[in-house]
Amino acid sequence: MRRLGALSVALLVTVAGCGFHLEGSAPLSSQVKKPYLEAADRQSDFVQNLRRSLLSNGAHLQQDKASSTAVVSILKDSFTRRVLSVSATNQPNEYEITYAVRVTVTSGDKELLPPQDLSAVRTYSFSEPLLLAKGHEEDSLREDMANDLAERVMRLLSNL
Repeated sequence: MRRLGALSVALLVTVAGCGFHLEGSAPLSSQVKKPYLEAADRQSDFVQNLRRSLLSNGAHLQQDKASSTAVVSILKDSFTRRVLSVSATNQPNEYEITYAVRVTVTSGDKELLPPQDLSAVRTYSFSEPLLLAKGHEEDSLREDMANDLAERVMRLLSNL
């Protein structure tokens, strides 16, 4: 029993020493602890998810650029949908949706993170009789994609 306890402690020390942390809880560097979030659409799914992620990781969002340690600029935030396949009657059977963002981080005149293009792509089947349900499915996929992109940006920020 004592051996198992010693092994458990050794494992915990090893995991803690290698920099392991739970997903979504990567520590932010001091350079991005007080960021200003600059975006054309502050209410988009992506910006709202990024804001929540920053706050949950200990960032203190600033109201103006002057008081910030870094400016996280969302240069692009777009959601597109295209028909992927059609039926014999020329009705859409499947859609492909893409959520794309372009992000850069600066601090004063210094570029901490050059512009990064990130995107998430999903497909879903479509059926006219299930129009309302498919609309909800698309909304859910868009929210998931925005969350995925925000997590990817957080990983980039934690590596600065």
